[in-house]
Amino acid sequence: MSAPERPTLEVGRIIKAHGLKGQVLVDLWTDRIERLDTGASLESDRGPLVVLAAGAHQDRFIVSFDRIESREDAELWRGVVLRAPRLHDEQAIWIDELFGAEVYDATGVSRGRVVEVEANPASDIMVLDSGALVPLTFVTRVEANVRVDVEVPEGLFE
Repeated sequence: MSAPERPTLEVGRIIKAHGLKGQVLVDLWTDRIERLDTGASLESDRGPLVVLAAGAHQDRFIVSFDRIESREDAELWRGVVLRAPRLHDEQAIWIDELFGAEVYDATGVSRGRVVEVEANPASDIMVLDSGALVPLTFVTRVEANVRVDVEVPEGLFE
């Protein structure tokens, strides 16, 4: 199934119980922290969860969900993946839309297909089957899972 056909994206995972009142520690895989705003709804294989409260904790979030009321409940949710609907944001580059896409430079030369995307603090990096590494900051256009156009500095592909 191509990226645009998937109705939801994986946005995080419940890591473990935190505290005695049903809070859980969530590893959020997106920089869109509004996914954890009060009232936000997330999907899981166990059904929907509504965020009652959330706060940053180190590199993760402590979250209270409507259906998790005790530490015992929270322990049962350990490892559950959280999903959310795609956001409509014309400026965003969705990682799942890059895989398998052919990358073309500004002159129209194909530079390879995206086989992996590596997390990097400055900019995530596309790994191409040609061995080239291309930071996402150079992406100018994405046609989901088909084509990625890039404008890169001279010498990047040498």
